[in-house]
Amino acid sequence: MSPRPAMLVTGGAKRIGAAIAQAFGNAGWHVVIHYGRSRDQAEALCSQLPNAETFSCELNDWNDGPAMIRSLAARLPDWRVLVNCAGVFDLDSAEAIDPSTFATAMQVNAATPALLGQTFLAHARAKTGRRLIHVTDQKLVNPNPDFFSYTMSKHALSATIPMLSMARATSADRIYGIAPGAILASHDQSEAETELSHRMNLLARKTDPDEIAKTALFMADGVLASGETVYVDSGQHLVPQERDVLFLARE
Repeated sequence: MSPRPAMLVTGGAKRIGAAIAQAFGNAGWHVVIHYGRSRDQAEALCSQLPNAETFSCELNDWNDGPAMIRSLAARLPDWRVLVNCAGVFDLDSAEAIDPSTFATAMQVNAATPALLGQTFLAHARAKTGRRLIHVTDQKLVNPNPDFFSYTMSKHALSATIPMLSMARATSADRIYGIAPGAILASHDQSEAETELSHRMNLLARKTDPDEIAKTALFMADGVLASGETVYVDSGQHLVPQERDVLFLARE
């Protein structure tokens, strides 16, 4: 097994997860790229990194995720970082919650990441302390009625950050959150809508996925106090928005 420090990013085959995997790989880490149904993208990314592997499991399941963590912990001698980046982003609203959308969002976006984190902190071995990083959303402090179940799930996940921090077995471990704003095109956004909606923030600039990845790398050093969440959104959370920017760009 490689002597490099190891990290796992869930949803690492695409989008923000892939940017995080790329950044850690280029920084000399052994990267484990989790994927669900994006095998081709995961293997393509893996082939581009100097030291990486892929691992597939179903996150909408109580058993698959913890089994993945235990399997990796048994053979990674210096597993320092778990980034919970995978998620679902399906539309329902404050006027009409969709039970199926709610159940999936709460499982994939909140329950499973929390369980993965607990299993990681219980089993992973690390020479300099472990870092559990949850990717949440700027909607934590700037909510709107769209994507109702998704937003609820991110609030639930965020609530685990201080709780897991208080429960950690050693002060060498750190539990963090990264709260992005609008980063990449979502759903059926056109290029023009994406360009407009992603500048609806305090700085009127687009936030790049690499900024999320660099924040995760910074957190891997553990210099922040445990329990902190960093907003990486060009100030979007400081601009009240009555609807999701996907819809604001169409008005």
